[in-house]
Amino acid sequence: MLLDTASLYFRAFFGVPDSVQAPDGTPVNAVRGLLDFISRLVEDYQPTHLVCCWDNDWRPQWRVDLIPSYKQHRVVAVRPGDVPDVEEVPDPLEVQIPVIVDVLDAFGLCIVGADHYEADDVIGTLATGAGMPVDIVTGDRDLFQLVDDQAGVRVLYTARGVGKHERITEHTIVEKYSVLPQQYADFATLRGDASDGLPGVAGVGDKTAATLLLKYGDLAGVRAAAADPASDLGPGPRGKIVAAADYLDVAPTVVAVARDVDLGTPDATLPREPKDPEALGALAERWGLRSPVERLTAVLAGR
Repeated sequence: MLLDTASLYFRAFFGVPDSVQAPDGTPVNAVRGLLDFISRLVEDYQPTHLVCCWDNDWRPQWRVDLIPSYKQHRVVAVRPGDVPDVEEVPDPLEVQIPVIVDVLDAFGLCIVGADHYEADDVIGTLATGAGMPVDIVTGDRDLFQLVDDQAGVRVLYTARGVGKHERITEHTIVEKYSVLPQQYADFATLRGDASDGLPGVAGVGDKTAATLLLKYGDLAGVRAAAADPASDLGPGPRGKIVAAADYLDVAPTVVAVARDVDLGTPDATLPREPKDPEALGALAERWGLRSPVERLTAVLAGR
């Protein structure tokens, strides 16, 4: 089980009341919510391995160099002397992130990130050639490109909440978008994604993107048809594809999830008991997390 950790703790922060606080008044709603999410997922799916995948770099420069608008709308307004490209995170959430790290570490849950890469890229690398079935837990559609029925890779999509998540398989993607998972990155490139600052091809929406990919197989096939005067591509789509050449030269690299990041050899085995019970107990006491810590401890022991 691969967790898009930031996706989950953001959801917990906005879904759990901010009245959930530590004894000293520090908000801990994101910490509590994340622990409850992990307990529920482990209890329901009984994974043997679990990785909390981390955004060491939420907006990698190499992606921004290719498409400057990439996630630009999420950047904090920069004033002279400020550090650029800092993600806008609510202060009551920011103070909880170190607590999340401490608690996950005390449990012995595997946290994996990589410099210059997003959690998506960590997930893509770990999911590719995992040698076992993989459940990717995320609210991010970008990871649909990793779905592979033959390899046993699916997405537990949490857009409507962890308790109402959807199991995304190849059939689901075909049913929703009329493309195969291996076409999904090209589909997203063509139609764009405002949430990631990807402009897409002007005038090409979901339906046109899916129709083009169904007919020509992939983005390279679509572009080849647009460049071939003898192809049967209509003048409208042809003009739009040709006009977007500069964008289409670089967007696939930005949209594609990396699958070959050097992550070393992390031990993702899910523990049956906390790695450091004493530290975990102290954290639970300090931050008022006794109930969610006890629940996750019991879930791990009961596997």
